[in-house]
This record gives sequence, C-alpha cells and structure tokens, in this order.
Amino acid sequence: MDKQDTQENFFAQSKEKLEQYVKDRLLLFKLQMVEKTSKLIASMFIGLMITIISLFILIFLSIMGGYYFANLLGNLYWGFGVIAGIYLLLLILLIVLGKRVVQLYITNMIIEIFFDQTAENDDEHEDKISEQ
Repeated sequence: MDKQDTQENFFAQSKEKLEQYVKDRLLLFKLQMVEKTSKLIASMFIGLMITIISLFILIFLSIMGGYYFANLLGNLYWGFGVIAGIYLLLLILLIVLGKRVVQLYITNMIIEIFFDQTAENDDEHEDKISEQ
C-alpha cells in the first residue's frame, strides 16, 4: 500500500505541476502579446505624429512653391497649377506603386515588431537550457 500511496502522490504532484506550467505559459503568452501590441501602438503613434508634422511641412512648402512658380511664370494661377500638377503625378505614382511598396513596408514593419521579441526570447531560453 505504501508504494500505491507514493504513486498517487507522484501523479497528483505531476498534475498540479502540469496545471501550474500551463497557467504560467498562458500568462507568459498574454504578457508577450501585451508587450508586442504596445510596441505596435507606440510605432503607429510615432508614425502618425511624423505624418502630421510632415503634412504641415508639405503644406507650407507647397505654398512657397506656388508663389515661387507664380513669380517665375508671371501668373498666380499657373504657379499653383504647377504645384497641383506635381501632386497629381505623385497621386498617380502612389496609386500605381502604392499597393506593392507601401503595403509591403507596413506589413514588414508589423511582422518585425511582433517577431522581434520572439528572437530575443529564444536566445534567452537557449541560454537557460545550456545553464541547466
């Protein structure tokens, strides 16, 4: 009977340890997802701020360019028309190349954020295994 009690204790302890391991792994997964999501949100916020500031710079440079070309061409309408034409060309270029270039860049950035930490964790995990 003593051997049977020992086996029951062993399986009971193993079950408890397995349950604790699963809980710990789920907690680790949640923490990693929170970290990666926060990095993604921070990157998106920085990107948004850069975009807003760039937009203001672009607006003022466009006004300057419009007046510059107006001075060169002698007509205010033609000066701002040149700037509008430049923007029209940029729009066409963005429509043609946008899906390939911009979408690929954004996708790669998100993948890099989500899998960057994983590579660091794998290295730490290998270090811990080699120490044991």
